[in-house]
Amino acid sequence: MILTEQKVVLSTDIKEYPLMVRGKVRDVYDLGDRLLFVTSDRISAFDVILPNGIPGKGKVLTAMSLFWFELLKDVVEHHLITADVDEYPEPLRKYRDVLVGRSMIVTKADRVDCECIVRGYISGSMWKELQQARNAGGNTVHGFEFAPDLKESEKLPEPIFTPSTKNDSGHDENISYDELVAMIGEEHAVLCRDASIAIYKKAAEYALAKGIIIADTKFEFGFKDGRFTLIDEVLSPDSSRFWPVDRYEVGRGQPSFDKQPIRDYLAGLDWDRKPPGPKLPDEVVMATSQRYREAQRLITGS
Repeated sequence: MILTEQKVVLSTDIKEYPLMVRGKVRDVYDLGDRLLFVTSDRISAFDVILPNGIPGKGKVLTAMSLFWFELLKDVVEHHLITADVDEYPEPLRKYRDVLVGRSMIVTKADRVDCECIVRGYISGSMWKELQQARNAGGNTVHGFEFAPDLKESEKLPEPIFTPSTKNDSGHDENISYDELVAMIGEEHAVLCRDASIAIYKKAAEYALAKGIIIADTKFEFGFKDGRFTLIDEVLSPDSSRFWPVDRYEVGRGQPSFDKQPIRDYLAGLDWDRKPPGPKLPDEVVMATSQRYREAQRLITGS
């Protein structure tokens, strides 16, 4: 099976600038007062990077972030400087084939060390924690009191801000707002909470009109010259739970525009969820690539 004619980019090697970090998906280079983000086609599951790349994934994530930065610029300042390779420093332009469509230059910012998660629907880890609370006779999770008859995937009366710790490796941990205040201070916590909910509300309303429910999403913020700034990627299938409106049904898990085909495949394997990860069959890779591309098409129209 021919997956795509597009080259799969698993890693980059830009020799003119130091590699600051190679994450699960992004290679970040230090340009001095700026950073170069290059979004690879790597994909992980259970915090393990898998050997296959997903064709076009890095370009999808980049295109969606660029779209949202533009749409949300009146809500919060963001760190994007340019994604036009012609505007990059001269030494980078010889890497055009790799950088076009999957890279951006952003301003450096002092990161606020937390994941800013907003949930409009009950799902994922919060649903699991609610189940545990109910088994213990309660309905409260991290300071939020949920309705006793709330079902899986049900829409919440109002979006809620549920931060987590920021771990560059391993699992993040859900924490309460009070715990966040203790970690980063009340002033920064208020900024993170209010900006996250404002961004989510605008994005969720837009996406719903395009046929996508944004069940939950996560943001990262930082400070540049004292200004509060949205950083990293934003509202992509890697950082958000996107559900198709036409298949939404309360009381069960939902199909999603992300790596669900990979999770489904891995669930049927005898794998201990430790490196190295198993190689994915072509049909799983293709199904995943199609889901990412469909999310981009619905959201951005391209």
